[in-house]
Amino acid sequence: MDYETVTAEDFGKSLRGIGLNLLVRDVRATCAFLAAVFDFNAYRVSDDFAIITAGKEVFQLHSDGTYADNPLLGLLPENPPRGAGLEIRLYDSDPDAAASRAEACGAMILQAPTDKPHGLREAYILCGDGYAWVPSRPL
Repeated sequence: MDYETVTAEDFGKSLRGIGLNLLVRDVRATCAFLAAVFDFNAYRVSDDFAIITAGKEVFQLHSDGTYADNPLLGLLPENPPRGAGLEIRLYDSDPDAAASRAEACGAMILQAPTDKPHGLREAYILCGDGYAWVPSRPL
């Protein structure tokens, strides 16, 4: 599928399994963060929307304004962090490299890369919208 040219209807019909849609204050800034820190690809990037690919996985970013008629918008806090309680786990990614790149982007390192007893090395990185991105790899 060509994510740059697919229609909204065809894209919507193609989605399967579990989907992830993040509401963000600045779609373009979040795309830049995801590309710089995790090497994700962004398509159809606008002030309101982007399609993000992470390997074979696809998810979406939407700006707050696109949710004007959605009941979820009223639940968003006015002050960060927005994503409290949500961990976006990125298995098979390098937590050391991601943490280094995140620091260069000005992101908050909530937990430096650490070997965990559950067999993973992982870091906790907070993006500007308060979502916890957790790059990890097996020990």
